[in-house]
Amino acid sequence: MTEIVTEDPPVEPGWVKVVEARTGRFAARLLDGRHQLVADEPKEVGGSDLGPGPYELLLMALGACKTMTVRLYAERKQWPLEQVSVRLRHRRIHAQDCADCETKEGMLDRIDCVIELAGALDGEQRARLFEIAGKCPVHRTLTSEISIQSRLQEG
Repeated sequence: MTEIVTEDPPVEPGWVKVVEARTGRFAARLLDGRHQLVADEPKEVGGSDLGPGPYELLLMALGACKTMTVRLYAERKQWPLEQVSVRLRHRRIHAQDCADCETKEGMLDRIDCVIELAGALDGEQRARLFEIAGKCPVHRTLTSEISIQSRLQEG
């Protein structure tokens, strides 16, 4: 396995930086000024499989946000939640196969999400925690209008 270059380029507070790792075709270092992660693509699509791919990272971010949001709410309510786990999958589906989607032609992205709650919770608590998971900040971002402003750095 090729080693990843580890000299950290500066990262301004509030920003993340993604830099090619130069260890294969797709590997990238993901930096936030405090942490370093690696992203890559699987070997079957030309990557080195050094880390999760972009969609896997997106799903991980969504799942992490849901677990944290549920945990925070359960603690605030002092409910007996022992553990939260979230399984997620991304896939492309035909719009015509989605009964509750506005788009009716072409393909669209679908994220399947299964939330597991462990603990001596009653039915109302479980239903409320499920509802709260859908209100996590990343879920809200992904289901709202998003404006991405890109620009080319000079020099």
